[in-house]
Amino acid sequence: MAGPTIAGMTPSPAATGPLAGIRVIDCSTVLAGPYATMLLGDLGADVIKVEPLDGDATRGWGPPWAGSAEHGTQTAVYALAVNRNKRSIRLDLRQPDGAAVLRRLLRDADVLVENIRPGGLDRLGFGDAILDSIKPGLVHLSITGYGPRAPDPARPGYDFVVQAESGLMSITGDAEPDGGRPTKVGVAVSDVLTGLNGAVAVLAALVGGARAGDSGHAGQRIDLSLLGSTLAALVNQAQNAFAGENPGRLGNAHPSIVPYEAFETLDGAIAIAVGSERQWPRFCRALGLPALADDPHYASNGDRVLNRTSLIPTLAARLGERTTSEWLAAFEAADVPAGPINDVAAAFASPWAAGATVELDHPRLGPLRQVAPPFRLSRTPAALRLPPPLLGEQTDEILAELGYGPDEIDHLRRTGIV
Repeated sequence: MAGPTIAGMTPSPAATGPLAGIRVIDCSTVLAGPYATMLLGDLGADVIKVEPLDGDATRGWGPPWAGSAEHGTQTAVYALAVNRNKRSIRLDLRQPDGAAVLRRLLRDADVLVENIRPGGLDRLGFGDAILDSIKPGLVHLSITGYGPRAPDPARPGYDFVVQAESGLMSITGDAEPDGGRPTKVGVAVSDVLTGLNGAVAVLAALVGGARAGDSGHAGQRIDLSLLGSTLAALVNQAQNAFAGENPGRLGNAHPSIVPYEAFETLDGAIAIAVGSERQWPRFCRALGLPALADDPHYASNGDRVLNRTSLIPTLAARLGERTTSEWLAAFEAADVPAGPINDVAAAFASPWAAGATVELDHPRLGPLRQVAPPFRLSRTPAALRLPPPLLGEQTDEILAELGYGPDEIDHLRRTGIV
């Protein structure tokens, strides 16, 4: 494996991070669960990805692809984005022998992560009581679309639908007078938020379990939903609604700060964030409009919010007179927050994104460039030990660790269990 290109991260074939020695059984698919378990893997956990015989659905969510169909390695890059630092085993949990393999995996596990529909684990023979008997102290993260208190807990959750139902789309996009319509975020943000919350909750449960010790209460179940995670992320917009001001769409404008939005320049566009009263006069001087700073209609942020309809056209007209690079230089000199509106490739090419990617060598897919973990731990850094696995790549290895002999492994293969 090629060495990572970022400081504070070390390549290592063995677990070295703060979660070294923690085993996570990942029975989740798609994005929310796999993202959570990848973060745990980056922090040193031994993550075993238990996949159905046809694999995680995201392996087929291409193009773009890595590998080739001819060599049996074709995998959607979507799946590669959230499955590094894991080992993969194919397993038919509907068969008794497959369920027996999972029971062996869970005996030595610390964490189980799954997004099986409510009732599904019970039908497979892994209800809460059974899990507790297999491994007392197990931390069990259950991810669903709407949570156990929903009118229909088994209703499947899809990121796009949750973005719509949560109210997030109602505040994303241009305002209706500007031709705007409710718009989803350009990444599956409900899934990502759920994955982040899932990782945080698992870490909290592990810490709580360590403090509980042998009290018999070390393990616990964690219920987490896509809808709940997205509603929690509405933060100030939710509080606005609770205060009686139901928010709507403002395009790139901010509901509570002015000016804090995108403006067209002579050759493109620029994002400007005047986030404090100290920045406002500096911004006006950098614009060459110092009189605005003394205008009582715009003296405070509250005044500017109330009078945005008269202020914004004045700012827009001035910003349209010069190029993006000229304005960026002027605002940098004035210590006013501003930046270009990059596409994704340009964002990672920016000098400000130094250390945001890592390079991995996959033994069968070749070099892979990936987004690096965003956290930097000074004493127990994250480690990139394993590239994203192919479907079932470590099946034999994992079975051998569980005590299965060559003949038993051959039998499981011949009978379609793995």
